[in-house]
Amino acid sequence: MIGQTERAGQFARSQVEARMERSCIRLITALWLVLISGCAPQPENPAPVPVAREPEPAAKPGPGSKMSAKNIQVITAYHDKVRADVGVGPIKWSPALAAYAQEWADHLAATTCRMAHRTQDKYGENLFQGTAGFYTAVDAAKAWESEKKNYHGGVLTESNWQPVGHYTQMVWRDTTALGCGEAICNISLIVACNYDPPGNFIGRRPY
Repeated sequence: MIGQTERAGQFARSQVEARMERSCIRLITALWLVLISGCAPQPENPAPVPVAREPEPAAKPGPGSKMSAKNIQVITAYHDKVRADVGVGPIKWSPALAAYAQEWADHLAATTCRMAHRTQDKYGENLFQGTAGFYTAVDAAKAWESEKKNYHGGVLTESNWQPVGHYTQMVWRDTTALGCGEAICNISLIVACNYDPPGNFIGRRPY
């Protein structure tokens, strides 16, 4: 009986020890997994989503004109270049003249959609018409300058001023102010520029 009791006790102790061993193994395994997960590389933060920029506002029309500020600067600078080529001083942009020119450009666009000069000769006037989207305000100034090849110097006369009148108005020495407007009708761009004091007086030289 005693031998059997001792064997039973030994068997019970071995079961307890086995359970403790299994518990220790599970604890060690759990700790090992925690350590491994702590050392594992973490996923990178997602890249920031780019924020769409607000579109830049369109160029605002210049004072007295529907022309953009950039076109006003360009057409004025082009006049100054053409004038400087023949030794004539620069010209200044006039908001009042620009409003006057814009009024006429709008009138032409709303009525005939064709070039026609005002009947009043209060200011000098140059007009241009071309395909909208293909031509710009500065192209008008370039077209007027192209008449330079027809001017051979000397005073203006009834017979010689017409082929050169746009150009000679651009370079007229006494003209000090410029203002332009533009309008679109159908597929045409109309550009009107006014000059003060006016030029193209018969019997006088432009410069």
